[in-house]
Amino acid sequence: MVGQGKEITINMLSVKNITKQFDDFSLTNVSFTVNQGDYFILLGESGAGKSLVLETLAGLVQPDSGAIFLDNQDITHIKIQHRRIGLVFQDHAVFPHLNVRENMVYALYGLKLSTQSKKETVGTVSRQLSIEHLLDRRPSSLSGGELQRVALARTLVQKPRILLLDEPLASLDNRLKTELRSLLRSIHQKGHTLVHVTHDYEEALSLGTRIAIMDHGRIVQEGTPENVLLRPQSEFVAHFAGLRNFFPVTLHRDRDKTFAQTGNLKINMVTEESQNEGYLLLRGEDIVLSNDPVNTSMTNSFHGKITEIALSRYGNEVTIDIGIPLHARVAPGTVARLGLSVGNNIWSHFKATAVKYIAR
Repeated sequence: MVGQGKEITINMLSVKNITKQFDDFSLTNVSFTVNQGDYFILLGESGAGKSLVLETLAGLVQPDSGAIFLDNQDITHIKIQHRRIGLVFQDHAVFPHLNVRENMVYALYGLKLSTQSKKETVGTVSRQLSIEHLLDRRPSSLSGGELQRVALARTLVQKPRILLLDEPLASLDNRLKTELRSLLRSIHQKGHTLVHVTHDYEEALSLGTRIAIMDHGRIVQEGTPENVLLRPQSEFVAHFAGLRNFFPVTLHRDRDKTFAQTGNLKINMVTEESQNEGYLLLRGEDIVLSNDPVNTSMTNSFHGKITEIALSRYGNEVTIDIGIPLHARVAPGTVARLGLSVGNNIWSHFKATAVKYIAR
């Protein structure tokens, strides 16, 4: 929304200090906001409590304490059918005895719509999701990707204020995941606000405009994908994001040089920060390996022993013990070219400007 040339953020959903205690698990003071037009991702490992948060938003689970506001209205104890929130379950939950058209029409039951209005709504949504050719088929004849589209369509015909998605891509192969990601982006671009639960970090980065990371029933960090990726606030978040070179350090200044120290290891870096205690962050692809010492402009060079070589999506990850485990990501062919193997000694080099410092 724009007024006088300035964008105005409209807070749509506010979750305030939601707590729910079970025998072996609890949600603890879960708080976040979703603005109109957000693609909000709840990201975390299995069992972190993500789906439970969705069920609480939808009204399937009542919190022990806390409040949920939608468009400034307290909906914490409002029945699910009156919340104007649409939930798409991970297992689709479509009726097997009804065809696709009948599933979509059933979702409109109880709404004061004429038969013609229902027909037009079903037609419009089925065209948007490219399922017109499936309307007369039963769920048992559909593929996983088609079922997911039908589940989305059955929810969208109700015109919910917010669409909740519980692991919508989890059961799909890579090709179908790519197709459904494109569909979800299209739904978002049409103005829908979404809250999407996933354990897949790449999925979160490719879709989300904001991310909240959950661990053991708590939100441990929230922000834009860029902020969460570049400025993780804990080792858990860094490792969950695939950032393996994340270490607690003490920052020191010596005349015109700045370095971070962990144990006896001193790492040159460039930062304007003055706080002593913090974290060092280094991308694996910024580390260069060599068998021998080399003359280089890189101000950090360390000799260590290779402890692990693992195949990764983008080549190989080589772990070197330099006093801390340093994880270098190298291009395909580098392992063979340098003759790398576990137990070998190797030099690792990286620039001071590649090292990021995050104050605690």
